[in-house]
Amino acid sequence: MENIPGLPIVYYGKLNEWKEERPAALITSPAAWERVGGLLGLPLVVQAEPEQTDYEFLHTLSQNVPAMVKVIYAVGSSTQFKIGKVVAHENNLPLVIVPIELDSDQMFEPHVELMSQGILNNISTGAAESIVVDWEVILAGDMHRRAGMVADMLAIVTSLLDWRYAIKQNKVDHPFLPWAAGVAAGIASQTIKYAPGIGRGEVEAMRGVMDLTGISVQLANQLGHSRHQEGTEHYLAFALQNNGVKDVSHAECLAPGILLTSALHGQDPGALRDALEQAGVLVNKIRLAELQIGINDLPAFVANNHLPYAVAHDIDPLSDQLRKAMETAGLTGDTGGWAVAGAPQG
Repeated sequence: MENIPGLPIVYYGKLNEWKEERPAALITSPAAWERVGGLLGLPLVVQAEPEQTDYEFLHTLSQNVPAMVKVIYAVGSSTQFKIGKVVAHENNLPLVIVPIELDSDQMFEPHVELMSQGILNNISTGAAESIVVDWEVILAGDMHRRAGMVADMLAIVTSLLDWRYAIKQNKVDHPFLPWAAGVAAGIASQTIKYAPGIGRGEVEAMRGVMDLTGISVQLANQLGHSRHQEGTEHYLAFALQNNGVKDVSHAECLAPGILLTSALHGQDPGALRDALEQAGVLVNKIRLAELQIGINDLPAFVANNHLPYAVAHDIDPLSDQLRKAMETAGLTGDTGGWAVAGAPQG
């Protein structure tokens, strides 16, 4: 019998009113705990502030959770949520997520993707037990990062283009389902409508994108794959990570990939750029030289990881097509005098 994962229960309210009686292990970061430590009363047994996300380290961390711990708390953003999901899964414990920003769909997903020597490892962990959202905490964050999950929902637009592209190229891994594509397209369309309100810090808009994200993740759970929400734009974000891009958020890695993928499919990415910028996402945070390195690595990266077929598989980093798509996406500019050897020059 097929087991379809569910979603965490989401609670909206004040952190200082949240009650937890189970002995807890906390995974957080110094910045995150400084933000909410005084608001969240937990019966803590142990606390860790890890930065590594390689599996060997996470496995060791998991093995050292004291037996008296009955729940794992992950407080912060995507990095802490990934770590928390692995630790909770390996100890067969429930996980409670407390975000300080809505930076990606990671908090809803029942799995994690960990990078090791250029290979993505997808580990099924199950979903968190619950997510606790305090809007005052979210709104106190950097406006450019507080609702980055909007980028994951706008990635639906380019992912659907890639899904159709794979079918046209007779590279069928998952049959194209019009009904699923219709649901997904509706999610992306509504996200675009919410974008200005998200940028203004309107709770209704942020709550809306939270709901849309949950629906998108549950659609992936139902389908058994993520073709409607992960394509070339995510592959490029992974390739950037693989090539050492640091101190850049998930949304800031995803944004240039969304614009470039749209352009590679012959679309005008203007509406997507407007929505990302209106929501506060920095679309040009990645340096051009770093972006070119990621693009150069992309064909090999998707092949080595056997990723679902997309326009990324057919990219020629030296082609005029790529150069023109970069220009259309607005991703060319000053590199401070640096250029990547072998990269297309405008």
